[in-house]
This record gives sequence, structure tokens and C-alpha cells, in this order.
Amino acid sequence: MQIQQSHVPQGSASLTRKPKMSPEESQQLKNWLTDIAVDRDRQAFAQIFKWFAPKIIRFGIKQLGSEAAANELLQDTMSNVWRKSHLFDFDKGAATTWIYTIMRNVSFDMLRKIRSQREDYLSDDMWPIVEAQNVQEVEFADHLMQSHIAQYIELLPQAQQQVIRGVYFQELSQEQLAEQLNIPLGTVKSRLRLALNKLKEQLGEL
Repeated sequence: MQIQQSHVPQGSASLTRKPKMSPEESQQLKNWLTDIAVDRDRQAFAQIFKWFAPKIIRFGIKQLGSEAAANELLQDTMSNVWRKSHLFDFDKGAATTWIYTIMRNVSFDMLRKIRSQREDYLSDDMWPIVEAQNVQEVEFADHLMQSHIAQYIELLPQAQQQVIRGVYFQELSQEQLAEQLNIPLGTVKSRLRLALNKLKEQLGEL
């Protein structure tokens, strides 16, 4: 049995309203979630993905401002549905409510990441003295040593030192650094953010 998508309001209808579904259709969604949770049923997952994809995409474009971000929202939401299907409580609400709650939580996380990335870009103004000098890849010039920046960097964990030196001294992009270190781009961003926060604390009085 396949759910007919014509029952779902189209256009700009808010996802806060429950789609108009028959009891049979609502039960089918619950059955698919059960099949995923118990049997890891890929066909059931495909049906749920097909049902929710256009609605999540519309929501993502509206909230995140781009189709690329909306597609990321869809992938992350449905990945969570696949992994957490065993947590769905049939007695506490509809399957649609549960999945839309996951979607909203993912969208909040994405918005927080966007704000954090903007803060990372703005953090470049910490380094006017570094950018004013032609600092080479690994060796630090005497004036940097005297300014105490190098000694603060050396207090960081080795992994965070790598990304600071790669981004600010070797002038590598975060993507290039991730490839060079053979780690995910998200790991580079996370280490860079942690390192900058620690350095800001140390340099705050200078």
C-alpha cells in the first residue's frame, strides 16, 4: 500500500499542520517505521523517504535559504529516522509529528553551524600582525615569538596546532588541510573553532 501524496497540502502550507491522512495511511507509516526498526527494511525506508522528501525540501529552502542546504537537511533528517526508528513511541503521537520534530532539530543544528562558520571567518582579524609579515610554512619569525603568539599556539593540543598552522601560516584552505591531514572537513572546522576559542582567551588581555 502506498500513501497518495495528493493528501498533503501543497505550496507554502505550514508543516506545523498535520497532513490530512486516513487512519489506514497513518497506520502504514507506523508499520514502515516498525519494519525499519525491527528488520532494517530498506523498502520501507524508501517509501518513507519518498513521502517526506518534498515536504522537507520545501521547509529547508524556506528556513535555510538554498536548495543545497535543503538537500542536506533531507539527508540528515532521514539518516536520523533510519538510525532512531526504534525510539518512536506509537502511544505518544503520529509518525509524521515524530519525523518533523527530527527535521526541526536538524535544521536548528544547521543554523547553529552556519553562525559558527561566520564567526570563524570573522576571526581572521585576530591575525593582522601575522598577515602583515610573510610568515613561512612552519618556522615562526622572531617578531612573532616576541609577540607571544607562538608560545600560546604551542600550548594547544597537537591536532589543534596543525589546523592553526595550516590555515593561518601555510595559508591552506580548510578543504586543502582536510585532504592533507586525511581527516573529514568537519573535523578541521571543529579543531579550528576550539583552537581559536582557546587563543582568544589567552590573547584577550594583549
